[in-house]
Amino acid sequence: MGNSPETTQGQHWRPTKLTQRRYNRQAALYDLQGALLERLAIGRWRRILWSKVEAGRVLEVGVGTGTNVAYHPSDAAVVAIDLSPKLLARAANKARKNGKPVELGLMDAQRLAFPDNAFDSAAATFVFCSVPDPIAGLREVRRVLKPGGRLILLEHVRLGNRLLGWLMDLLNPLMVRVSGANINRDTVANVEKAGFQVLAVDSFFGGLVKLVEARKGTQ
Repeated sequence: MGNSPETTQGQHWRPTKLTQRRYNRQAALYDLQGALLERLAIGRWRRILWSKVEAGRVLEVGVGTGTNVAYHPSDAAVVAIDLSPKLLARAANKARKNGKPVELGLMDAQRLAFPDNAFDSAAATFVFCSVPDPIAGLREVRRVLKPGGRLILLEHVRLGNRLLGWLMDLLNPLMVRVSGANINRDTVANVEKAGFQVLAVDSFFGGLVKLVEARKGTQ
C-alpha cells in the first residue's frame, strides 16, 4: 500500500527542517563561499541554462540568495521559491538591485503550494542535491507544469568512474552534514523516475555537472 499524505508529510518533515537549518546557518556567507567557482565557471553555466528558458510563467525551485535573478528572461513571469527564509531575504535584495519583477515564496519543493498545470516551465540550479526526497520534489515540479512543460536543471552528480564514485559515496555523509548537499546523486535517473521525458543532457567539468533538459508528457 502507498503512503497516505499524512505519512509522507511526516517522513519529509524531520530531514526538511534539518536542511532548512543548514541553509539558514550558511546564508550570511553563502555567496562568498562559492564566489571563485561562480566567476570561473558556474556563472557561464547559469547563463546557458536560462538561455533555454522560454517566455511564459516560470517556476524557479531553490532560488537561494537570488544569484539566478540576473539571468531571468525579461519576457518571463518568474515565481521563485526556497526553503530558507534567510536565503530568501537575500534573494529579495538582489531582485530589488537588479530591478527584476520576481515573485518570491517560502516553500518546500516536496510540497509545492501551487495548483496542477500552473507553469509553462521550471528551472533549478544545484538544488535537487539537497532536497531530502529528490524524486518527490521532481514529481511535484512535474505536477505543477502544464502538459508539455519543460524542466531545465543544472546539477552536480555522482561520477561514473568506479573509484571516484565510491569516494563520493564515502564522503557524502560528511558533505551533507557540512553543506546540506549530497554529492553522489544520479539526478538524470531521478528526473526519469519522476516521470519526465529527458530530452538532452550536457556535461561540464568532466561529467561532474550536468545540464538536463526534460519535458512533462502531454498525456
